[in-house]
Amino acid sequence: MNSVLEAWNKATEAEALEAMIACCGARRWASGMVALRPIQSVLELSEAADRIWASMEEADWMEAFACHPRIGERKATHASAKSASWSQQEQSQTSSAAEQVMNKIAAGNALYEKQFGFTYIVCATGKSAEEMLSILDRRLSSSRAAELKEAAEQQRQIAQIRLGKWLIA
Repeated sequence: MNSVLEAWNKATEAEALEAMIACCGARRWASGMVALRPIQSVLELSEAADRIWASMEEADWMEAFACHPRIGERKATHASAKSASWSQQEQSQTSSAAEQVMNKIAAGNALYEKQFGFTYIVCATGKSAEEMLSILDRRLSSSRAAELKEAAEQQRQIAQIRLGKWLIA
């Protein structure tokens, strides 16, 4: 068994919850993960994360989205220190992007939030600022219902990546 997972299985409920909140800011998701302890393998953890995420509703998604900074920004208001650190790593390619691209992303972020009512969520890992801008431009033509579903899927992917980072911490 993975040593981090083993320690998490034995941790207090509060400590275990804190670890999961860093991976995904939806408290109901994090509580659901903690309630499944002990989890015996990384595969079981990953499958549980997806299964629980699939049971979330719009309020849970919004809570998770609120823990992400806008693309190009450094910290979300509701993010834990670990989550903020991971966001910075995930968006690292924006630090070398052209000012013009970042200005377009900032304008797109504002338009997106006005149109959909939540922060633009994209799994930024490995994506350039230009790619994230292109995805943002494409997604601005979506309906709110389609976009909410897409943002929830992006959050699911982010949670899986963060679980992997947490397991090797």
